[in-house]
Amino acid sequence: MSAIEFNPLWKEKLLNRFLTYVKIYSTSDAESETTPSTERQWDIANYIAEELKTIGLEEVSIDENGYIMGYIPSNLENNNQPTIGFISHYDTSPDFSGENVKPQVWENYDGSDLVLNQTTGFTLSPSKFESLKKYVGQTLITTDGNTLLGADDKAGCAEIVTAAEYLVGHPEIKHGRIAVGFTPDEEIGRGAHKFDVAKFGAEFAYTMDGGEVGELEYENFNAAGAVVKIHGLSVHPGYAYGKMVNAALLAAEFAQMLPANETPATTKGFDGFYHLMDLNADISEAKLQYIIRDHDADKFEARKKVMEEKVAEFNQKHGKGTAEIEIKEQYRNMKQQFEGKMYIIDRAAAAMREAGIEPKIKAIRGGTDGAQLSYMGLPCPNIFAGGINFHGPYEYVALESMQKAMEVILNIVKA
Repeated sequence: MSAIEFNPLWKEKLLNRFLTYVKIYSTSDAESETTPSTERQWDIANYIAEELKTIGLEEVSIDENGYIMGYIPSNLENNNQPTIGFISHYDTSPDFSGENVKPQVWENYDGSDLVLNQTTGFTLSPSKFESLKKYVGQTLITTDGNTLLGADDKAGCAEIVTAAEYLVGHPEIKHGRIAVGFTPDEEIGRGAHKFDVAKFGAEFAYTMDGGEVGELEYENFNAAGAVVKIHGLSVHPGYAYGKMVNAALLAAEFAQMLPANETPATTKGFDGFYHLMDLNADISEAKLQYIIRDHDADKFEARKKVMEEKVAEFNQKHGKGTAEIEIKEQYRNMKQQFEGKMYIIDRAAAAMREAGIEPKIKAIRGGTDGAQLSYMGLPCPNIFAGGINFHGPYEYVALESMQKAMEVILNIVKA
């Protein structure tokens, strides 16, 4: 028998909590050097920290970098259970606007097109996104077509907080010590950089940051970010002959030097890629921001070398110092950190089956805080949070998927 029965009260709590979270503007910024990278993230960080105190968690803290931790003590007479952690991030992606999010709730979805915005005609359609067909009869939460939704990862935040509230209110569910954590800046690859693993005190943890129901992931990309700067020379166009060096044109040329068939749009499965995220250019200066991804460690190193070689080749053609590159590693494939520790994956898989879910164990074409945390000594696979079509206006989540994620959390912690 399941540990949780979703009566209308708990369903409403979960929904309202999620709607509250997504309305709080908390987009991160890769250009910032602070932690959190944006002041606005403090709004939701402080809100969640106060919520944890209100619902009865112990030792709730929020540090100077916006990392939140709280604990539910063991209720076992003889505690022989490990401390288990659950982690999610509260920032949203800078890939699309996260300001003034206006979530819409669609009860008993009938499988037809959803016109999210009557003014613009913006439509979420199963003809374009076949995954919608899986959610007929369920309650969907969508955007209004002007922003992302923020289910990545405010769905995970809502699931963890609501599950914690449920456990505090239901002491008949026996469990060991439980740690919960919430991080800033995951969307810019820095979510775990200042996470205090020792203070968190968990033997292992799970990030609630995956997509559709059943996802269970302990393998991910190796990841790096690369910034290529190109220096030009601005001269009045009337007197530019033989003198002007147009950095904008050179940037366009450099972008064509990388393999056209090794981008996110042309690769799948375990294939890696180079992804041009942003390009800012004028005559004098240009900056191209890339992310480099590959599951295989050797291929990942080769990709970084290719970027450096292309810059050297570019400078050989256009002159020494025309271009420069800086590459920063973001996270590594966490798979090898689970050698001899597959019981952590097995526990999550069993919790899913108990909830009537068949686990979908697969590699992530991306990464989570868990990838970094696993290398910091906290094994941390990733579990679904329910959201679909992340980082854009077509993002949505089914309330029933979030309920299942809550149920999995509760099944994992049961002694």
